[in-house]
Amino acid sequence: MTNQFTNPITEDDIANFLVNTPDFFERHAELLASVHLSSPHSKRAVSLQERQAEMLREKIKLLEHRLMDMIRNGTENALLADRLLRWAGSLFLAKDAAAMPARIAAEIQDQFSMPQVAIKVWGVAPPFLAAGFAQDVSDDAKLFAASLSEPFCGLNTGFEAASWLADPRAAASIALLPLRPASEVGLTAPAFGLLVLSSPDPQRFNSGMGTEFLQQISALASAALGLLR
Repeated sequence: MTNQFTNPITEDDIANFLVNTPDFFERHAELLASVHLSSPHSKRAVSLQERQAEMLREKIKLLEHRLMDMIRNGTENALLADRLLRWAGSLFLAKDAAAMPARIAAEIQDQFSMPQVAIKVWGVAPPFLAAGFAQDVSDDAKLFAASLSEPFCGLNTGFEAASWLADPRAAASIALLPLRPASEVGLTAPAFGLLVLSSPDPQRFNSGMGTEFLQQISALASAALGLLR
């Protein structure tokens, strides 16, 4: 025979009993009114029903916050999609191939409130070899661009590409978007250019952010710049 003093009843035993005996409080309804718990919002004791109501309000508030976050994210994504569409439309209207890199940079600055944008393209056709966008790119920078399978985002630690910006010292964070042939974007084909986005805010481009939107910009820019090759 088990001695109850040798094996005292534990909290788990009580919890299991209540879970497996759902009609317990129906038979002892008076207990519900007599149970009091401490409130996390004050030092006073509250009834079990009042504590349950507080927990329900907290859950509702949490769900409201999540819903607001979803609505806010949806709105921001819709705005970004609209700006991306307008930017892409402006590229379709461009007729001067030599002016395409400058147009891409200017439209990104305008549509996406980007403080600084720079772009370099190499391996261009002979008529464009003397253009500024095809000059002053080292072999190391070309190899670095080719090594990127997706846009790089992070702090500006002295990248050569940052020197292409109008004010490199103001580039605290940076995004480097490799440009590849439209039919090979996202693959391991050698890059033919690099698009540089920068901000004085060190958190605007960080290593933990998603790059799907930047990949879309890279793909569209790569397709438009195919006119130079």
